[in-house]
Amino acid sequence: MATWRMRALRIGVFIRRHPYVFALIGLGSGILSFMLVDRQEDMARLVAAFVLAGWVLLLIEQPARKLLARLTGIQVPAPMMHFTAQLVHQESFFFVLPFFLITTTWSSEQAVFTLAICAAAAVSVWDPSYYGWLAKRRWLYFAYHSSAMFVVLLATLPILFQLPTTDTYALATALTVVCAVPSLAERVPLRSLGNAFRLLSLVLLLGAAAWFGRSVVPPATFWLTDSGITDAMDEEMRTAGSSLSRVCEADLRAGRLYAFTAVRAPRGIREEVRHEWALDGVFREELPVAVFGGREAGYRIWTYKENFPDAPQGRWTVRVKTESDQLIGVVRFRVDC
Repeated sequence: MATWRMRALRIGVFIRRHPYVFALIGLGSGILSFMLVDRQEDMARLVAAFVLAGWVLLLIEQPARKLLARLTGIQVPAPMMHFTAQLVHQESFFFVLPFFLITTTWSSEQAVFTLAICAAAAVSVWDPSYYGWLAKRRWLYFAYHSSAMFVVLLATLPILFQLPTTDTYALATALTVVCAVPSLAERVPLRSLGNAFRLLSLVLLLGAAAWFGRSVVPPATFWLTDSGITDAMDEEMRTAGSSLSRVCEADLRAGRLYAFTAVRAPRGIREEVRHEWALDGVFREELPVAVFGGREAGYRIWTYKENFPDAPQGRWTVRVKTESDQLIGVVRFRVDC
């Protein structure tokens, strides 16, 4: 027993002296899973399962400590458990970084969400910020902890269970809220009916904030590999003509205008995405189309528009969205002649 304790201590000391090692492991595993996500290879599932396993261990940390002490008499120091939580946070945020850095539409509000993940990852490897600032503010630490779990679920559930975005987002929200209840109960003890109502309100507020804020969250396993606007489309070969950035009104009246996109998604997923056509930010038309995951170059889809308004001049956008209303990408063109 003493030998194993000494080995564990040495490993702990090494990681403490080199805090970036575990972060780099998390980043590497995230890159590996991201590269394999479209092929749904076993390695991607294994890495995703390993990351989730870290969260399971963290969630049962307190009962496990008590059981270990009762059965063996060994008391696990609280600082060691705090350090374990830090490692799980490092693994989580660095694991999801490749997913969100690629799938974010940087010209949208999603940029704020992904930059927040980058900041959270940086905090996890810098002890003065993690222990000296974050851990001393319990509500902030609670939000940090819940966010880490939430983003990991968004990235791993489609890989492990081939879930579409709506199911993924709903399940990630529900699991995060349920796992947050014990932490919330510590802050709002169930000693009165009023506290029970406050706790329920906090749980509902947390779930509502996550669910209704989904438009700013990138779909972690959906992204565009190609997109454009064209006036010619070979529907049989699923190939588009020359991409256009400017279109004349006369050309609009002469025929169809196509928006084509190639959406990359994990193998085994079928989802209906939407092309939302808008002029100068004003919604004009929504057209659904099905996407099937697993194609490395992305599944090619397109919609077309024939009936344009009497004054079509201006900046047009075609926003590509998932069933859960998460933005995959934007295609732009201008009508100015």
